[in-house]
Amino acid sequence: MTEGITGKVVAITGASSGLGAETARHLVAAGAKVVLGARRVDRLEALADELGRENAAPFQLDVTDAAQLRAFTAFAVETFGKIDVMINNAGLMPLSPLEMGRVEEWDQAIDVNIKGVLYGIHAALPYFREQRSGHFINVSSVAGHVISPGGAVYSATKYAVRALTEAFRKEAKPYNIRNTILSPGAVDTELPQSVKAPGVSEFVAKFYEDAAISASSFARCVVFALSQPEDMDVNEILFRPTSQEL
Repeated sequence: MTEGITGKVVAITGASSGLGAETARHLVAAGAKVVLGARRVDRLEALADELGRENAAPFQLDVTDAAQLRAFTAFAVETFGKIDVMINNAGLMPLSPLEMGRVEEWDQAIDVNIKGVLYGIHAALPYFREQRSGHFINVSSVAGHVISPGGAVYSATKYAVRALTEAFRKEAKPYNIRNTILSPGAVDTELPQSVKAPGVSEFVAKFYEDAAISASSFARCVVFALSQPEDMDVNEILFRPTSQEL
């Protein structure tokens, strides 16, 4: 299932833990080179050491800054000679009822979950367009398909990821660029820690403790999408723990 991944250069945002870090491990095992972007550079350095500096390069990155994302993709090209895949993975989950009015969290979620994906597309697109190939993997969520009380803002951002990815899929056809949306359910990562609302955070933590599956589930989906032949574009994968009803 790893055919076609060997030699690819993959840039991953949100790579310091969880989905991003586990995906980096799977991709290096499949023969790819990875460029690791996140704010916590100490974790990136440790992951790069684990994977081998010949396979992985860390880059301190805040996805809410478009200039930093342009520098990130330029760093990938400078380090490994090209960029083949951009995984826009960084995200937050600010669950709370709207009546709580947690405006700062709303703004942060929009900046990271929507603008961060847009900036990532904008940063990698010039390279993909020039080489007439490339693959964007943008991370939505089950919450981008199903809306629950307390999830208005988070679901809105994840629906937005699906909408902008589908629009761009159509726009990118002249350049042979592939686009995949990954929509995970409860996966064992640090994401529940971004839920800060009193009462909600405790509920979410318990739900994830009971239901979450390994981050390798996400990484395997990435490997599947990237390993398909060039004439096949895997546009969306939605997956959940078997026990998850939502």
